[in-house]
Amino acid sequence: MKLLIQTTAILALTAGAAVAMDTVRMGTEGAYAPWNFLDDNGEVAGFERDLGDELCARAELTCEWVTNEWDSIIPNLVSGNYDTIIAGMSITAERDEVIDFTQNYSQPDPSAYLATSMDADIAGGVVAAQVGTIQAAYLAEQGVTVLEFATPEDTIAAVRNGEADAVLADASFLAPFAAEEADLMLLEETVLLGGGVGMGLRESDTELKEKFNAAIQSMKDDGSLNELIVKWEIGETF
Repeated sequence: MKLLIQTTAILALTAGAAVAMDTVRMGTEGAYAPWNFLDDNGEVAGFERDLGDELCARAELTCEWVTNEWDSIIPNLVSGNYDTIIAGMSITAERDEVIDFTQNYSQPDPSAYLATSMDADIAGGVVAAQVGTIQAAYLAEQGVTVLEFATPEDTIAAVRNGEADAVLADASFLAPFAAEEADLMLLEETVLLGGGVGMGLRESDTELKEKFNAAIQSMKDDGSLNELIVKWEIGETF
């Protein structure tokens, strides 16, 4: 993570100041259902697609969707490959040193453990997590042996094949796997991490941040944000 911050800090020095945008490019991972994923047509779908389209409409912005791998999603925002991150990214002090965030559009989603046994050793065993996530950082802080993978699917595969005793990720991401596969189960222990999920932007794009903040607040005020949260089952409502 320190390397990520150093790299993006350097990129921030070379990135130009915010300018008026004809099209706002919405950067997401496209691999973290139900937050964001690719549908059968290869189009971005999920909670954040519905949310992002509505936010752009309310802010009177023309937007297009761009996908990017998670481990380089912050550097590529700072270097100008797209204009926002809307990818289930939790607001943390460490990330806020590099980029800016809107107000949160979801509450902190409990992080949960998925394993093949309710007796899985999550303290003394090996736990998988996606690289660059708050879950990976938390496991490292706890002194747990953590295996980091580039994609969330790889973390699940590590549990299936016995490479890891469990995986730690957002409960909303893990729950469908536990529901669909008899050999996978959610452990009782959960942990709250981060300050909720927000949109990431370059620190120079203050006007764009203000527009999205106003749009998010309007959705909170009229209840439409809560409707999307319930529809996609991503956590607690506001």
